Amino acid sequence: MSDSHLLSLQAALPTLRLLTDAADLEHYGRDWTRRWAPAPMAIALPDSVEEVQAIVRWANAENMAIVPSGGRTGLSGGAVAARGELVVSTARLNRVLGFDPVDRILAVQAGVPLQRVHEAARSHGLQYPVDFAARGSCSIGGTLATNAGGIRVVRHGNTRHWVAGLKLVTGSGELMDLGRGLVKDSSGYDLRHLAIASEGTLGIIVEASLRLTDPPPPTSVMLLALPSFEALMQVFAAFRARLELQAFEFFTDLALKHVLAHGAQPPFAQAHPFYVVTEFACDAAIEAGALAAFEQCLEQGLASDGVLAASEAQAAQLWRLREGITESIARYLPYKNDVVVRVSAMPAFLRETQALLAEAYPQFEVVWFGHIGDGNLHINVLKPESMAQDAFVADCENVTALLAQILQAHGGSISAEHGIGLVKKPYLSCTRSAAEIAAMRGIKAALDPKGIMNPGKVFDAE
Repeated sequence: MSDSHLLSLQAALPTLRLLTDAADLEHYGRDWTRRWAPAPMAIALPDSVEEVQAIVRWANAENMAIVPSGGRTGLSGGAVAARGELVVSTARLNRVLGFDPVDRILAVQAGVPLQRVHEAARSHGLQYPVDFAARGSCSIGGTLATNAGGIRVVRHGNTRHWVAGLKLVTGSGELMDLGRGLVKDSSGYDLRHLAIASEGTLGIIVEASLRLTDPPPPTSVMLLALPSFEALMQVFAAFRARLELQAFEFFTDLALKHVLAHGAQPPFAQAHPFYVVTEFACDAAIEAGALAAFEQCLEQGLASDGVLAASEAQAAQLWRLREGITESIARYLPYKNDVVVRVSAMPAFLRETQALLAEAYPQFEVVWFGHIGDGNLHINVLKPESMAQDAFVADCENVTALLAQILQAHGGSISAEHGIGLVKKPYLSCTRSAAEIAAMRGIKAALDPKGIMNPGKVFDAE
């Protein structure tokens, strides 16, 4: 965007808030990947749907690229603006619009943080069950644009399960009202679900109607120490057979080491190779079942130690050990793989992946954690301080190509919940067929005919 383009935008929308200071360009021009130098030419902060439409129509007329921006907590480069794009932030579209008690639908603007949605749901005696560690900073629009998962997918599913409707400003500036809260609607294609997980390549999500559900039952939280990677799935099976699991998360000793260095308290007197934090609906009888499952795992050598939280404060401490991982390793600029296979394929996939990474990354620390209950693993390779970023990324990408082949063999996906963005784009063909990618390009052309919406993300234009 040249100065003349900026003047043109200001003339077309004289009340639009625009930021051009270097600090603002850096702040809004990147996400958590930190791999690309942010280089947007300006940041637009609309405060109405009409302003969003006007910005997109101006961009069409001027052939200017737009990068939609929410909380920018993504890890695949989907919100990066590195080529002079106009960033359109939803930060000022931050109002809770209303609640329908009959349909139990909460209407919000796209810039509302996930944590505020949780609070609004609780104020009506209900819950919005999508949850993860970035709840305080991620935006609802961003969670829809990536179909965010989180720690309770095993019980409640991904974001798309809770979207009753959304409003999308397409790449041509049209406003589409998709879904409209209907429980049943068989009138053609469901464009709502095309917008979900589209990573801003089809348009800008400006509003969402979210389904709420009954408040969560009383739960208990337990931390287990495991002696081996192979024990994970067997422990999961033992607990799932006896309990109504709300979450089942694992992490390694290296992950725990970094969280402890970040201020958390050690859970056991000695270290163990692997850990699981699980949360389950609970009463006295169920808690007895959980202890029985734990004792069964101890007897079979599948668990080495465990602790059942005796209070909400202790439960929060146990959850911190899992939820604090991403923040605790951020300073190492980790190279992240966010992969998923069917739960039944996990044992074989884990064996092959562990062998690949042990051989390929002997010089690097590799921090594993993930959502075992839904087949999602997060693999974080930490960059040594002495190693140049470009060389580190090149080494990691060579191994990711091999990892993508293993995923393809097991019918998995290179991206479970963080999107494709820039990071995973080279490996999309290991998850999607040529025919699927061609169809995706056709859908983008229909909704974004000039290709101005987040260009270069997910796939390249032909």
